[in-house]
Amino acid sequence: MPIPESEYIWFDGELIPWRDAQVHVLSHVLHYGSSVFEGIRCYSTPKGPAIFRLQPHLRRMYDSCRVYRMEIPYTPEQISQAIMATVSKNGLESCYVRPLVFRGYGQLGVEPRTCPVQVAIAAWSWGAYLGADALEEGVDVGVSSWRRMAPDTNPAGIKAGGHYTNSQLIRMEAADHGYSEGIALDVYGYVSEGSGENIFVVRDGVLYTPSAGNSILGGITRDSVITLAGELGYRVVEAQIAREQLYSADELFFAGTAAEISPIRSVDHITIGAGRRGPVTAALQEAFFDIVEGRAPDRFGWLSLVEG
Repeated sequence: MPIPESEYIWFDGELIPWRDAQVHVLSHVLHYGSSVFEGIRCYSTPKGPAIFRLQPHLRRMYDSCRVYRMEIPYTPEQISQAIMATVSKNGLESCYVRPLVFRGYGQLGVEPRTCPVQVAIAAWSWGAYLGADALEEGVDVGVSSWRRMAPDTNPAGIKAGGHYTNSQLIRMEAADHGYSEGIALDVYGYVSEGSGENIFVVRDGVLYTPSAGNSILGGITRDSVITLAGELGYRVVEAQIAREQLYSADELFFAGTAAEISPIRSVDHITIGAGRRGPVTAALQEAFFDIVEGRAPDRFGWLSLVEG
């Protein structure tokens, strides 16, 4: 489905019409994947639109750029204000926000540091990533034949555009097999994550999730789930998870900005638990959406109200 266009995109310091936000075909990013990005949700609340965990997202973006030697020509405060302005100018209440830092037009050698670093911020309305019924009914997934990268190849904890060629292979293979999503294993054969989501296994009331050593991206929603689970009295264990533990789980769910908290009802055609959202997943969903949609106090300081 095409992106539902908004009116404006913030591009290198100014808000310009959506269709005017363009780059040259010889920009470094198009040839080598030299970009860093974030995906951020903005939720409609009784107090107005509120951006979910803005500062952790920006910190991760700046950390990612540091690894790839990309110096962002704006301060975090300027980018924060630009995100607010993009949401406000487009008159959006509930939306997805995509800040993108990339190497632009300059030269096409693999050494990229003479290319300019550019920044764009877009925002648009985006519903449930895995489908309208996914949050309640769950999704069918399969373990991918494509592995996540080894620790000394690409830095898995960095949200870089080039890393998502691996995610595309995982996602396309899943679609070809009739699944909504794929689950990748790491180079050692342990569970890593989905193509764009972290994963949690629930067994006997305990939540298990792969650690940073399993080539995962340290998700902001993942961190939020761990916080909420602790508050609700659930134990969370970061551990190596064998493939067969997926099949014997009481519940499984994905966690991510786009997917939010989405239950998994089957893996490789093996039904998980009751074959739909389980009680632990439901409790976490309720706690999460109560906060982000303003029905419960923002006790963790997760929301940043958009200034008009």
